[in-house]
Amino acid sequence: MSNRSWFYAANGQQQGPFPEAQLRDFITRGTVRADTLVWSEGMSGWQRAGDIPGLMPAGGAPPTVPQPGGPPPMSAGGYGGGGGYAGGALSIDFGILEFVWRSLVLVIGMGLIIPGPWVLVWYLNWLVPCVQVPGRPNLGFTGTAMAIVPWWFGFIAVVIAVAFLGSEILSNLMNLAQIVLYWLFAKWFIANLASNGQPLGLSFTGSVWAYIGYSILAVLAIFTIIGWAWVYVAMIRWFCRNIQGTQREVLFIGTGLEFLWRAIVALIASFFIIPIPWVWRWMYQWIASQTVLAERGTHANG
Repeated sequence: MSNRSWFYAANGQQQGPFPEAQLRDFITRGTVRADTLVWSEGMSGWQRAGDIPGLMPAGGAPPTVPQPGGPPPMSAGGYGGGGGYAGGALSIDFGILEFVWRSLVLVIGMGLIIPGPWVLVWYLNWLVPCVQVPGRPNLGFTGTAMAIVPWWFGFIAVVIAVAFLGSEILSNLMNLAQIVLYWLFAKWFIANLASNGQPLGLSFTGSVWAYIGYSILAVLAIFTIIGWAWVYVAMIRWFCRNIQGTQREVLFIGTGLEFLWRAIVALIASFFIIPIPWVWRWMYQWIASQTVLAERGTHANG
């Protein structure tokens, strides 16, 4: 394997440089495909990866005519998946054993309260890079524990006050504080996503009142037995619509019925304990596959 550095084009933007070993990893993951434009020192111009001998694995797409020049804008349908949406779908994958021990450490750390913020950041630093986003290589997380320490210990103070005073008003305040804490976490999480170590400049603009409303509706929908699935899907769609700072629109195209039957299967499998990690990964992978990047103005059906 050579020591060459490579660039590739995604969404009309130049990505790189990357060592060849990393480029081949992108190829394995599907981030770089046979029709992706790439360039390395010594090449006269940009070429499709499938046209470069030895770069793509055997059985790849047949060679096409090279395209010289800088990276052109990606056309609609330039990425596979996502139900025909131009930007393509997200994906996620991780090892089961690593998921299990890291999740156990997270639960223990959160239970011990004081290390909670640090353990959470440590967990996100592992989980976020497991997500593959079309055109955004090496997804990462730049958030720090100190940024969430005030929220975390403020909430813990409310919990302790409720435990000692037993006030119904304080109990309701604790529930409200928990919802607001999740909303603050969403804003902090989205704002600290990065690609190749560089912040993506994203923001979550959904209002706290809308989040509270969806959360209350989700609880009430439980009494309908199955209606909660449609409420959760609506909430995910609202969340995605309020991610700003992207060239493409983030859409969730999954339906309430799809979410419902998967949740039922996951619940049944969880009774057997051992399948829980595989079930969680299965659910994560479905949610990611239903989260797509689309041209602005595209509307999801269902």
